[in-house]
This record gives sequence, C-alpha cells and structure tokens, in this order.
Amino acid sequence: MTIEKIVVLEDDKQMRRFLEDGLRSQRYNVWPVSTLAEARELLAKDSFDLLLSDMRLPDGQSLELLKDLQQRPQKPLVVVMTGYASVDTAVECMRHGAFDYLVKPFSLEQLEVVLKKAEDFTQLLKVNQFLVHEEDSASECELLGRSESMDQLRQLVRKVARTEATVLIQGESGTGKELVGRELYRQSPRASAPFIRVNCAAIPENLIESEFFGHEKGAFTGALNKREGRFELAHGGTILLDEVSEIPSGLQAKLLRVLQERELERVGGNRTIKVDVRVIATTNRVLEESIERNEFRQDLFFRLNVVPIRVPPLRDRRDDIPYLAGQFVQRFARKHGVHIRGLSDGCLKSLHDHPWPGNVRELQNVIERAVILCGEREMLEADHLGLAHTPAPVPAPVVRPSPLARVAAPPPAVEEFPSLGELEKQHIFAALDRCKGNRTHAAKLLDISIRTLRNKLNEYKSSAGHADAASDQQENRQPVESQMT
Repeated sequence: MTIEKIVVLEDDKQMRRFLEDGLRSQRYNVWPVSTLAEARELLAKDSFDLLLSDMRLPDGQSLELLKDLQQRPQKPLVVVMTGYASVDTAVECMRHGAFDYLVKPFSLEQLEVVLKKAEDFTQLLKVNQFLVHEEDSASECELLGRSESMDQLRQLVRKVARTEATVLIQGESGTGKELVGRELYRQSPRASAPFIRVNCAAIPENLIESEFFGHEKGAFTGALNKREGRFELAHGGTILLDEVSEIPSGLQAKLLRVLQERELERVGGNRTIKVDVRVIATTNRVLEESIERNEFRQDLFFRLNVVPIRVPPLRDRRDDIPYLAGQFVQRFARKHGVHIRGLSDGCLKSLHDHPWPGNVRELQNVIERAVILCGEREMLEADHLGLAHTPAPVPAPVVRPSPLARVAAPPPAVEEFPSLGELEKQHIFAALDRCKGNRTHAAKLLDISIRTLRNKLNEYKSSAGHADAASDQQENRQPVESQMT
C-alpha cells in the first residue's frame, strides 16, 4: 500500500466523521482537522501521503495551502472537495497542483476510485525515481548466441516466462544470468508492471533489510522519512534478486516469509503490508554446497528453486564466440565512433583458444578494448586483444608465480585432479595477480562483493598455518595484507 497516512481537512463535523470512518475501514491512518492552521501545523510535524481537503474553510481557501505545498520537496497528493462545483474552480485547483477533484455529495465508492488512482500514481512515481539510477540499455539486454545450448535456453525462458513461478538462475560470473532474468520479465504477463533489480552483493549488510522491505520515519539514525523497499516498489510486477547467495543469514528468514506469505513489515514498523510480486533470483554459487556449510537456508533454497535455469559458460559454447565477437564489435564501433571492417583469422583463433574464465562479460570487455586500440588499421588483430597466448582451454586459469600465492596451499600434483575449492582458490589469486593485489578491482573482475573476497582470503590465510608468516619474516618482504589494499 503506497498511500497510508491521510489528512482530512473538513470543517463540517458530520462530513469529517463520515470520511474518517470510511477511510479507517479501508485500513488507512487518518488525521482529521478542521482549519488551515491545524493542517499547516500537522504537515510541518510529519510527512503524509494524501491530503483530502474541503475547498472553503473557516480561515481561508484550500488553494492557499496548495500554493504553499508546491514549495516543499516532500508533499502529499491533494484531493480537493467542494459543494460549489464549477469548471473554473476545478481548473484553478489542478493548476496549483491538486491531484484530483471531488464534488459533494459523493459516495465512498467514488472516493475509493480516486484513492486507487492516487495509489497507482504514487507507485509509478516512486518506481520511476528508482529506475532513474538503473542502467538498462535495451541494445545490451539480448540473449545472444546461435549454439544449441542457447536455443534450448531461449525455449525454456519462453515456456517459464508466461507462468507466475519463482525462478532460480544459476551460472558462473559473466554468463548473462541477469539478462535471462530480464528476458523472463519481458515475455511475462507482468511486462507492463515494474521490474526492480536488487544487487544483493552490493548493498552493505546493515542496510540490506531497509533496502528490501523499507523503513518508517525514525526507525534508525538517518531515517528522516518513510521509505518504501524494493519489494513494495515491485508490487504487481517482478523483482530480480541478483546474487541471492550473498544475503546475510539473519535476513534469509524474513525473505522466506515474503516468499511464503507475500507479506512484509518495514524496519521500525508494525503494519503488515501485502505485496504481489514475482521473484526471480540469480547466483554464481552452488547453493547446495552453501547449505552444507550452513551459509544458506535449505527451506529458502527450496522456495527459490521452483524452476531452476542454468546458464552455460562460454567455454561450453565456443561456436558462439565468433558471432558474439562480431556483435560486440558492431556495438562498440558505434559507441566509440570507430570504423572496423572485421576480425582477422588470427584474432578469431586467439578468441577461440582463450579459456574465458570471465565468460561473456570478459569477452565483451576484451572486444571493447580491442576496438579502442585498433586505431586506423580497421581490422582487429590478435595483438589488439591483449590475451595471454594459451594453446588450449583449461578448466581453471593458470596462476603465475606471485607473492600473493604464499597464502594459498601448494598446487596439486600434475597427476591429481584438483578439487572445486582448489580451483576457486587458484582463480581468486589469479584475479588478484592480474589486478596487482587490488582487492576492489579483483572483486569487480570476479563479479563478487568485496566482503565475499575478504572472507575467502581470511579462510586461505587461516588454513596456511604459521609457516608462511615465518617465511615472510626471513625474506623481509612486505606483508600480504598491505599488498591487497
């Protein structure tokens, strides 16, 4: 419910009581006043969602209050009531910012219609304000690829999109999980309703509950006004929980309640708010393993995993690489004003042989850099790509010797098959090595939060024992921690 707090400004006692009882029966919070002075005093103390005001009052006309409200950054919608209806009066009210106009006498049903219009308008306004900060270029939101696996993925998306089922999209970083989520939204019956994306890994842990569920005024330091959460903004539409595995354990139980009951409470509030949202979640983790480590609730996993969709990594669909590269060349050539005739055979071979640990996102970044560096040669060559010359793809990136590697355990012998944890460790240190030890840049390259990266490094440090610390002292090297800032 986007409208909750309503001021009723009416000098007629019987009419004021009629409106007060009718609105409270609809579960609105109502503040009745009889004069402009009382209304100004009330509006100065708190923020309200709607002002229902009579036109003529004992100490003036509501037009005076309308003019004052337009100067405020936070102002309620105003619905004017009058028993002296005329076209000129209605036009004058609208010109000074009134949302709507009611002619007395009117029924509760007529009032409900106006309130429904006000609620829809308020939600649309808040969603638009939120989306101003979202990057959503339609040209970059296509599921590109001609391989059989991508055809199967698109068929599955078409089948699932028309349902109301909760979807869990799994895949490695950079495979395009968010694009799959957006495609599910665009092909769904909710395509005309809001689409709200939440990057769970990017929100600080102490703010994520407020971002999800909103907060009331005064709920915590800095909460100067009531704020709707992402679930309320998505009411009637779809919410995408990007990297849902990064949600703190304390919040997982509250998210489970929303999925089960479709209701929530704001931080600092006691009102139960019903929400109608379709939930789509993405993760680059194997959630079954997170459940075994008690990092993710099993019951929440079952609620999210109603329809699982797995996005294949780029190394498993190498036939798509030339097509994807060609599409990215066209896109970035237009963006940077460069004329590119195509990709040379050597360039295509280098692209095919690269292991692509960062998947499609890495390919996109490599092509953009190559387009910029190509200059006047007009044909992309292998040396524009800046890729290491690896003869064939390997399951995990090769880690060059680095002082950061002292924290990790010794690499497995050639004849051994590395564990998933060992591959993850090698991949993380390869990213740190590429970023010269900068944790922030490495986290962006890996598409994980800085908090997750820090936790992983602490795990590796604690498992490495005290031998490395003694070795560091003898070698008189700079501590690892200082290299990773």
